[in-house]
Amino acid sequence: MVWKPHVTVAAVIEQDNRFLLVEEHTPRGLQFNQPAGHFENNEDLIAAVKREVNEETAWHFEPEHLISIQLWRRNPEFPTFLRVCFSGHCHSHNPDQLLDDGIVATHWLTRDEIAAQQHRLRSPLVLISIDEYLSGHRYPLSLIQSFLDLDHE
Repeated sequence: MVWKPHVTVAAVIEQDNRFLLVEEHTPRGLQFNQPAGHFENNEDLIAAVKREVNEETAWHFEPEHLISIQLWRRNPEFPTFLRVCFSGHCHSHNPDQLLDDGIVATHWLTRDEIAAQQHRLRSPLVLISIDEYLSGHRYPLSLIQSFLDLDHE
């Protein structure tokens, strides 16, 4: 068997000292997460995070910085995730858009409100990412380079 980590993207989106989270059905019940999801074939990481934020929140997201690249595994039996976490801003909300399957609602919560719900966070990366953002972790998007469909003929 070939071992492969799951590559995911996530977005820390802050507006007026509140952070955009999704409330979603998971195998462990209803939990909170950043807008996040799996990187798909034929897209780069920037396109992936824009798509995931839109599908899960009905907001258009403009990434501005890379916060961190996180490697996480709950335990040896759990899949390993390589999570690329961005920050940026949202615009153009479509309240009539249907959200991804499993998404129950979106919430704008303060850091303290999120910390009070630690038992309902999808992973510890949710609060870690917010704290990294609040600590000033910001790296240029130019660190990410994509070389897709290069034609060498």
